Amino acid sequence: MGSRVSEIKRYQIRVEGIVQGVGFRPFIYGLAIQSCYSGYVLNDVEGVLLEIQGRDIDIENFCQCIKTKAPKASYITNISYHEIDVICDDKEFIIQKSPQGLTKETLISPDLAICEDCKREIKDKNNRRYQYAFTNCTNCGPRFSIVQDIPYDRQNTTMKVFPMCKNCEDEYTNPLDRRFHAQPNACDICGPQYKLVADKVYIANESIKKAHELIKKGAIVAVKGIGGYHLVCDAFNEEAVANLRQRKIREDKPFAVMATNLDIVKKICEVNDKEEELLTSMQAPIVLLHKAKAYNLASKVAPHNAYLGVMIAYAPIHYLLLNDDDVFVMTSANLSDEPIVYQDEEAKSHLSTIADYILSHNRIIQTRVDDSVVRVFNDKQMLIRRSRGYAPSPVLLKGDLISDIPVLACGPELKNTFCMTKGQKAFLSQHIGDLENMAVNNAYKNSIDLFKRLFTIKPKLIACDMHPEYFSTKFAKSYAQDNDLPLIQVQHHHAHIASVMAEHDLKGDVIGVSLDGTGFGDDGCIWGGEFFIANLSRYERRGHFQYMPLPSGAKAVKEPWRLGLWIAYNLYGEDIKGKYPELLKVNWQLLIKATQKGFNAPLTSSAGRIFDTVASLLGICYQINYEGQAAIELEKIAYDSDGEVLPFTINKELGQYIIDFMPMYQLLYDLKQKYSVAYIAKSFHLTMAKAICEMIDLLGKESNLNKVVLSGGVCQNITLLDLIYKELQNRYDIYINEKVPSNDGGIALGQMAVALTRYLQENDIEIVK
Repeated sequence: MGSRVSEIKRYQIRVEGIVQGVGFRPFIYGLAIQSCYSGYVLNDVEGVLLEIQGRDIDIENFCQCIKTKAPKASYITNISYHEIDVICDDKEFIIQKSPQGLTKETLISPDLAICEDCKREIKDKNNRRYQYAFTNCTNCGPRFSIVQDIPYDRQNTTMKVFPMCKNCEDEYTNPLDRRFHAQPNACDICGPQYKLVADKVYIANESIKKAHELIKKGAIVAVKGIGGYHLVCDAFNEEAVANLRQRKIREDKPFAVMATNLDIVKKICEVNDKEEELLTSMQAPIVLLHKAKAYNLASKVAPHNAYLGVMIAYAPIHYLLLNDDDVFVMTSANLSDEPIVYQDEEAKSHLSTIADYILSHNRIIQTRVDDSVVRVFNDKQMLIRRSRGYAPSPVLLKGDLISDIPVLACGPELKNTFCMTKGQKAFLSQHIGDLENMAVNNAYKNSIDLFKRLFTIKPKLIACDMHPEYFSTKFAKSYAQDNDLPLIQVQHHHAHIASVMAEHDLKGDVIGVSLDGTGFGDDGCIWGGEFFIANLSRYERRGHFQYMPLPSGAKAVKEPWRLGLWIAYNLYGEDIKGKYPELLKVNWQLLIKATQKGFNAPLTSSAGRIFDTVASLLGICYQINYEGQAAIELEKIAYDSDGEVLPFTINKELGQYIIDFMPMYQLLYDLKQKYSVAYIAKSFHLTMAKAICEMIDLLGKESNLNKVVLSGGVCQNITLLDLIYKELQNRYDIYINEKVPSNDGGIALGQMAVALTRYLQENDIEIVK
């Protein structure tokens, strides 16, 4: 029998996603050469297009290699292929020049942490980029923060004012160089430079050395980085950290810190494998880590908190500014509640009263981008803030949410992000912040314009919250009216649940549990402890926490002693004087009378306010200086303690189940006489978890559903979430947010999912994919 003659075949392969400007074509070139294939690869309007030709092509294996071996900076959303005619005289594989008109469909990469190759170069005395603070390549460096328009090439970024020198130009034009078409490519000869004004003007690396020297002596230095300025001081220096707190008007909210290596991080924090993976990832987020017993940073870095926000240096400037044994506070440069400063003139005017010195550079930041924040639960990433390193990468939609109707979901009032869709892709913005001042509002509108331009999206459907006074709601109504577009308002907690459903492509009804601080309810009350039977188009409120008044309205959110006072007075009347004298502030009796009459005392079912109430009754927290403070301090005190489930009731009123914690509140005073505050704090967590699980069981039996969705800011409490999981995981399928935050930073995804589903159903529109 003669030997088999292998057959020559040719395939065309399409790769979509973030595949341009990340070294993808050289990667494909190497893969094809290694396999002895001829053909070509090029960039086009949809991503990367290639053709391969050769004998015995295993096309499935080749595509799998593309997926598994692709450059780390790439993000593949789809690979497709089909067989085409063989080209007889095709003998080599080449990187072809991209066709003209490449503008419309490519994705913009997030800003990425410095890669190992660039790290080695800035440390190598023989390398021409030794100690150069703007070293980057196709695998790392700024992207989203410097882009001004599409297509993403140098003239449409803030690097356009820095013409490349001959050496950089050669790298940029060499298809086999890792700086091939790296748009921010630069060196010490042709690129941006740092400058510091102290006793004299220092430039380039001398400015960085001087800044380090000043920080080690106790100074506070504002440092311009990738997406904005950081305020930096020595995390071991008690006086420097205290000064930063005082000047920034940030009494208790924890500072994040930075180190250059895992060894020093592991001296101050406990780090598991997943946390290590996140710390050293391309995204390089702030990771919330449990403090180690040997924790020895200044006492005011993260007071009254079991966790510390830590990031590993992610830009060349950080590796030049910090030594291997340094830990520096690295917090957003702003006054409390204001957006991060990112423009040079703004830095001079806003930071002069906080920072002793400013270490700046002459590359413009086009878009402010805060650091992302994550923590780990059940060995999975839990996003707290989705920004640098993640945005603007899309969340990929599935099923009925893939539509040819572009949606703009305007997001919430607090922790705002917005969402725009295009086909399969849901583009969530970077963290915008709280829409409560003009600077943030302007950043919000500018970012919406930028996303429309970068991703060529013209919204046809607008979604927003139901709250009439939110800036995002007013913007949505105005935008819809000005552009003659349909507007769909989505209830806040339904959006929370829908965000999880959109992530996990959940169909049909689920038991939805939404736990947070606030949200406008259908009845005009402030919701926040909600139990729904829901799908993407509708919800039925089947249960909630017992309503309680907010004495003095919004003041009670900042001053939880008012909540504790109200509960204690209802339990003990005038006997409160002997039991809770610390709650008897000036004019407390007038406050009680006003609340009894319903004057400035809106009703709330908020889970967040229950944490506040317990914290005040236990003497843990009377004044809130940052969002979630009472819950965070309660969780810290409860950590590693024993506890017991305390009494509560679940009653049915007008067809809804009501969880009432008054029996638990009634025991707190007596428990304080017998047990530690830690024991009671843990008991509260056990009680809250038990009440939630019992409510879920009631709804599960009535509805015969076994899918449970948990969302809302309170679900970021790891102690509570873990207790719920352990109780329910054997009898329910539990889903939480993984790709977007469970706090309000993920609301926009849920708004989009609900609005699109309703619009398609109400207009009987067939889904086009």
